[in-house]
Amino acid sequence: MSTSRPLRRQLVVAVAALALTAPTAIAAPDLDLPPVLPQPAAWTGSWAVAVTPPSATGLSATGVTDTTLRQVAHLSVGGSSLRLRLSNVYGTKPLVIGKVTVTPRPDDQAGTPTVDPAKLVPVTFGGKASTTIPVGTEWVSDPITLTVPEDTDLVISTYFPGPTGPLTQHPAGYATAFRAAGERTTDAGSSYTSVGQSRYVIEGVDVLTRAKGSVVLFGDSITDGVVSPVDQNLRYPDQLADRLLDLPKPRVHGVLNAGISGNRLLSNAGAAGDSALARFDRDVVAQTGVRSVVLLEGINDIGTSRGATTPEELIAVHRQFIQRARQAGLRVFGATLTPYEGAGYYTPEGEADRQALNQWIRTSGEYDGVVDFDQAVRDPEHPTRIRPAYDIGDKLHPNAEGFKAMALAFDLKALTR
Repeated sequence: MSTSRPLRRQLVVAVAALALTAPTAIAAPDLDLPPVLPQPAAWTGSWAVAVTPPSATGLSATGVTDTTLRQVAHLSVGGSSLRLRLSNVYGTKPLVIGKVTVTPRPDDQAGTPTVDPAKLVPVTFGGKASTTIPVGTEWVSDPITLTVPEDTDLVISTYFPGPTGPLTQHPAGYATAFRAAGERTTDAGSSYTSVGQSRYVIEGVDVLTRAKGSVVLFGDSITDGVVSPVDQNLRYPDQLADRLLDLPKPRVHGVLNAGISGNRLLSNAGAAGDSALARFDRDVVAQTGVRSVVLLEGINDIGTSRGATTPEELIAVHRQFIQRARQAGLRVFGATLTPYEGAGYYTPEGEADRQALNQWIRTSGEYDGVVDFDQAVRDPEHPTRIRPAYDIGDKLHPNAEGFKAMALAFDLKALTR
């Protein structure tokens, strides 16, 4: 990780104090960055997941009845107020939300359902505790007056009277979720038991902040964080957020993880999500305060087709992605695909496709910038393989140290200008 939380807190407090006075330009320490003016407070995405259809089995398939789910969102930027974003995009019936509470969680309670009941804050929707989300839609709560620090866990407890029917989900959350029978949104935690690491219905948290905006990291399992240590927030988007939080407030961005394990550029994949272009508007353009997007995707198309997918097909989707991002007023960055020789779906033909796509990303000039993840994690002695120290063991997915190398590959000057 980039710096300790106490040091980061000191930096942010100092910059915030300057931002509350006259709008004097602030330069970033120890970085070759031009000065920028403080931003007015605005709604910005601090945390997000990309949602998918329910799985064939499990809680997302069956739904719940008379149940409270307690889930955790690890915020990037903090703010003076927040609001929740809920999803019934893949539901089969209107989804009744009976009651919701939120509270920041102390670091020492990570991985548990424990909260301080005195600090729980009720969430409302149009001034009411309950709401109903129509099929195929998303819902935003009322603003909640609650100061939340940056880089902190927000515990969200949602009561579903049910029966809900199948639930919109994010299958690979790498944060423990909990369930309790009945309405337990104000329970201290003793009523809850673990229900795995998927996420249900909750898809985003916005905060009122003076940060500059948000960046969406769009991709597949590597962006999603397979297999990141549970409840430790060490995915590459988390570690990039740590780097950004070290910048003066006018340059800080919220970091929104729009990765889905198994996702593809060219085709829908069930619980692995809609194709990149099919989900672009929801997972990128609709994010609050989004200013830029980073695309790391294509290896599943290459791997699952055993090299039958051509570089031209992949480049065509990348160009569509660039065009749509620019039409939405966003800056768009291309990320090179990381090595995968030795992975279960590796083929020499697929490797040739990966190299061709990476060469285009690096040299075409069509992106606003490039993040060279391939260079960051490849083995110098065998460049078509991931560096052994970064490999979880499947020759495809980076470990926490590999994610750190990916986070360090970003040019913060380019990303935050």
